[in-house]
Amino acid sequence: MTDPISKSQSAHLTGQPDARLFDTWIDPIETGVRERVRDWIEALIQAELEAALGRPRYGRAPAGEPSVGTRGYRNGCRSRTLTGTFGPTEISVPRARLHTQDGGTTEWRSATLRAYQRRTKAADALIASAYLSGTNTRRVRRALAALFGGAVGKDTVSRVWRKVQADWQAWNQRSLADEPIVRLILDGTVVRVRLDRKATSISLLVVIGIREDGQKVLLAVRNMGGETTAAWRAVLDDLVARQLRRPAFVIVDGAPGLEQALAAVWNGVPLQRCTVHKHRNLLAHAPKRLSDEITADYTDMIYATTVEEIAERRQAFLRKWRLRHRAVADSLEEAGDALFAFTKLPPSQWKSARTTNAIERLHEEFKRRIKTQTVLPSAATAAMLFWALLASGQITMRKVDGWKTLTQASAAKETIDLAA
Repeated sequence: MTDPISKSQSAHLTGQPDARLFDTWIDPIETGVRERVRDWIEALIQAELEAALGRPRYGRAPAGEPSVGTRGYRNGCRSRTLTGTFGPTEISVPRARLHTQDGGTTEWRSATLRAYQRRTKAADALIASAYLSGTNTRRVRRALAALFGGAVGKDTVSRVWRKVQADWQAWNQRSLADEPIVRLILDGTVVRVRLDRKATSISLLVVIGIREDGQKVLLAVRNMGGETTAAWRAVLDDLVARQLRRPAFVIVDGAPGLEQALAAVWNGVPLQRCTVHKHRNLLAHAPKRLSDEITADYTDMIYATTVEEIAERRQAFLRKWRLRHRAVADSLEEAGDALFAFTKLPPSQWKSARTTNAIERLHEEFKRRIKTQTVLPSAATAAMLFWALLASGQITMRKVDGWKTLTQASAAKETIDLAA
């Protein structure tokens, strides 16, 4: 006959520890608070009911005084599990009926504990914040297991996230009439979402506005099939419908669909092509062995300190690369004056006006946060998640460089000669 194997021996043989890490970390303060929180919640609800009934439980009029008509009567109690930052707690919720003017009764409902409420708002905010920090729904459950005692599953995380949708819809419909926007930055990024049970790539079109005080603010984020003229036109038409003022300056990545949409909505607005995107285009038109030389010449031109130096080095760049590698010169000429529109602004603003880096950094941070999920549940979720990361403060945006001169009229500048 084989010897029986004890429970601890069995756990050891299967490689499972007798207790998980942190299980023995007992905090007497936390334990004491959680033991007393049930009594405190029940007392809070009882006080609310007593105020509604106009008398305490078992309350009677003092001897010799007339009895005052009651506003209702108690009707037992029911149990409910409430999960908060204090963990899950089983509480007893009193029930009551209140008299109505027509002689009937209606059920009393607590304003402190809403009908069907199972979690406090602080608990929901904690769950949503954990999800926004870059943790998928299953990992949120494991991360918060010690706090909530295993009462939060992946379905709970999904339900909490859906509550954010009301705020998201209100944000999408808000008026922009009072936004003192003077500059726009527009760009798109590609994310993978699940459509018809298949992983599909979609484009998120993002619009950032810069206020008169230099503060960057997210104005719109829409999920579209691509960065076509029609897609960008839909985004811009929505901004106009919400009364966004005509911007004084717009920075784009150079996508033809976006530029055509801008021309249709705000024809003649000063347009700046992102110098970083153009640099990538130049490198793509030449052999890799020429990359360092192209980068050096391009950097000297774009980051020159005066308008005259930029114009001189632009002509030199075109003369040189027409001979060295014609495709590079043609690519630079394709951008035209739009690549140098920043020179019409005060020099203190050149750094922030040359590129779409403000949006590119948001794209990078957004993709870092969703890296653990690989494929997002839906296209709508992708756009809402991008907005929520900013709305919750998980991602913040600072003022642009040179913001103190942002509202000043640009000084008269000489037009750059396009002839090389």
